[in-house]
Amino acid sequence: MKRHTGGGGPIVVGAFSAPAAGGRENDFRERRSPLQLRRRLGRADLKAVPETRRALRELLRHWGRPGTSEVAELLTSELLTNALVHTDDDAVLTATVSSRGLRVEVRDFVDRRPRVRAPGGDDDTGGRGLFLVQSLADAWGVHTHEVGKSVWFELGADAA
Repeated sequence: MKRHTGGGGPIVVGAFSAPAAGGRENDFRERRSPLQLRRRLGRADLKAVPETRRALRELLRHWGRPGTSEVAELLTSELLTNALVHTDDDAVLTATVSSRGLRVEVRDFVDRRPRVRAPGGDDDTGGRGLFLVQSLADAWGVHTHEVGKSVWFELGADAA
């Protein structure tokens, strides 16, 4: 069920707890703490988007059915590109993998809320980012902060 709620720097990978008893240390699905990728992208640094996609791909290497990582990468690229192009400011990506699934948030520091636009004709290549997020994510939304907002999406653990 889909729902919508209104509402680069270095890669930082979250701390790991010990694996479950009898678990293998290299199987992150057995860890108690979620895996996390956090990256700050500089203002208008569109070159950082493919680098961030690669880092996300590495984070998701052992998660999801075939094709899940590609969907996550596409949606992440859309959110990052929107934040960098439409806000003229930095953006902060946080991607978290847990037993519930994947959650990706892209925070920017501009209060203007994004709008979903219906895709135009075949020649129109712009304006499809949030439409893709709305179509492919299990859930997505916008969370406002005192300064700026976070646009997020989730892909459920059933994708794993």
